[in-house]
Parts: sequence; C-alpha cells; structure tokens
Amino acid sequence: MRSFLSVILLCAFALCGCVHKRVADKPILPRPRAGAPAGNQGLIVTPENALVGKVAIVNTAGRFVVLNFPLGKMAAVGQRFDLYRRGLKVGEVKVTGPQREDNIVADLAAGEAEAGDEARGQ
Repeated sequence: MRSFLSVILLCAFALCGCVHKRVADKPILPRPRAGAPAGNQGLIVTPENALVGKVAIVNTAGRFVVLNFPLGKMAAVGQRFDLYRRGLKVGEVKVTGPQREDNIVADLAAGEAEAGDEARGQ
C-alpha cells in the first residue's frame, strides 16, 4: 500500500511539471546597473566617414601647408578643412593643389597651423 501511494504521488508530481503553460520566448536583456538612466537607451556606434588628414609641412611666409592623407583617400581641389590641435580648432585651409602621392597643398585661410595638426573636412 505504501509503495502504491508513493508511485501515485510520483506520477502526480511528474504530470504537474509537464502540464504547465509555456510562456512565449522573450529575449533576456541584461539588467541596468545601479544609477544608470532608466529606459531603453542602448549605445549606438556609427563609423565616421569624414576625410581626415594631417599637416605635414607649414610655410608661414607663403601661408600654405602640405596636408598628408591616408592611402586611397584624397581631398579635392577647392575643399575646405578645419585644423585642430589637441581637440581645439586653430585654423582653416582651402585645398589648392598640386598633389603628389598622398600629399596635397592647401592655402591657410584663417588662423595658424603647425606640423602634426589634424585637418578635418567641413
């Protein structure tokens, strides 16, 4: 009698586990950290496609610079660039040419320039 009762209880427990309703599969999202802003504010990263070069040579008397660009990317004649030094804008240039390999000449339109400054397209 005892074994019969234990078999019935065992079957009842097994059936209870198999009968429950299935919840639709939901994606498991990580919990926000303590102090994080509320809401669904995920980080979105987009690549920057702006043309960026460096000042290679500066001629202060002639007020022109030689800009160096990465291989495969070159500024067009007439294109304007802002010059930045340690994140601060220090000048503006306008590309005039001539071009040789990955270097091109630009006139200093405003501000100043030093070798190593970053040229970013406007």
